[in-house]
Amino acid sequence: MKFYIATDHAGIDLKNFTVELLRSKGHEVVDLGPFDKERVDYPDYAVKVCENVLADSSAQGILICGSGIGMSMAANRFHGIRAALCHDAYTASVARGHNDANVLCFGERIVGQGVAESILDAWIAGKFEGGRHCGRVDKIEAIKG
Repeated sequence: MKFYIATDHAGIDLKNFTVELLRSKGHEVVDLGPFDKERVDYPDYAVKVCENVLADSSAQGILICGSGIGMSMAANRFHGIRAALCHDAYTASVARGHNDANVLCFGERIVGQGVAESILDAWIAGKFEGGRHCGRVDKIEAIKG
């Protein structure tokens, strides 16, 4: 699986862990930064990931910040992006299975490395279930704000 990943200054350590973990599991990872802890604005990095995911529909996105909230809010401004803020394996699994989520968000100040690994494993194992969920995803995509 291919992932585009980015963070802000509050998620650098967990981003670096996530990049190495995914690569060690054989996944392709494109790290869009930042690469140090100098203060940056999370919406700028959400834009980078979302634009890449929209251009590369076979890929998934990962956005990390302190809480994951800001990244998920910024990502969900993009038509075609279904970003899910996940705090555990269950929420990651449901996001993929029921919502066909294509961008995973979590917060370094909320989850540790062990929980992040379980979230990632559930995300990777998850597949959109289709069926009754298709109409709901279609309704999400049809919303014009």
